[in-house]
Amino acid sequence: MTTPTDPTYDVNERVLCYHGPLIYEAKILKPPIIHTEESAPPQTGPGPYYFVHYKGWKQTWDEWVPVSRLLKLNEQNIAVQKSLQASSGHGGSGRGPMVGIAGTAPGGLGAGGSTGSKGAASRGGARKDGGHGGRGQKRARDEDDSSKKPELKLNVPDVLKVVLVDDWEAITKNNLLVAPLPRIPTVQELLDQWQDYMLNLEPKPAHLREPKLVLPTIVSGLTCYFDRSLGANLLYRFERPQYAAVRKQYIAGSHVIVGTEKDMSQIYGAEHLLRMIVSLPQMIAFSTLDAESIFLIRDYVNELLKWMELERERLFLAEYPAANLNYQNVSRS
Repeated sequence: MTTPTDPTYDVNERVLCYHGPLIYEAKILKPPIIHTEESAPPQTGPGPYYFVHYKGWKQTWDEWVPVSRLLKLNEQNIAVQKSLQASSGHGGSGRGPMVGIAGTAPGGLGAGGSTGSKGAASRGGARKDGGHGGRGQKRARDEDDSSKKPELKLNVPDVLKVVLVDDWEAITKNNLLVAPLPRIPTVQELLDQWQDYMLNLEPKPAHLREPKLVLPTIVSGLTCYFDRSLGANLLYRFERPQYAAVRKQYIAGSHVIVGTEKDMSQIYGAEHLLRMIVSLPQMIAFSTLDAESIFLIRDYVNELLKWMELERERLFLAEYPAANLNYQNVSRS
């Protein structure tokens, strides 16, 4: 419910909107919908939800947001926006250290790659006329720049490499599935737990730069990237029918109330997160991230891998259940 202190917003009004740890300019596209205690998403609660479009981003990022994430576009709130950008170490760009992967999103990583997934977004397409130098020369320059980019070298513990191999074999060879879903813990819960662990760790690793400032952005970026890339990049063919059922149950089904949809990071768990982590170096190779950001991501993701190794018995399934014959037939069709 709205309170006397909640501002109201009009259709087509320009606003500021929180997305992850930062604030972005947006526009109200639709009249608000009101959620009651029963229908509201548990993480945000009841009240009006507004449908917004983020300035400079593709329509795939349009979303319903609670009024608590919105701010009036005025000098005072713009100052807050700039302060958050400055504290994240990225000046006036409004981009966190995770941004720069092909297909970036407000506050985090995008779907990336050339998969054409729904989550992919970018600041704008390349010029069609090519300008001076021609298309071939520009491509050559891009490839040359890519070859100079430092690699994202991850230290995947041997124990987790075994987990990856067992995961692949269980699904592709033995007709098993990661189940039940949602997993316990989910990716979102897992990353929040890791963040709490790192913030309370004493002494903190000396090579990590400003954990209190950087960790929330890293977690937000990994979560956003996972949500956008799971359906396009992280599933084996045998898991596709399960994924379709998950989408119907939590996102696209006729019974799902607008605003109560679950993100993939609220459904899947450590098994799929680990698949995403080991794919990061390939994604980074085709990103626009600078060397400093790559090293920053490397340091924090390596710490995440160490923690996942320590917590592996709690995070990963000990046994995968077998899919029934009907599911197996559907997966082969």
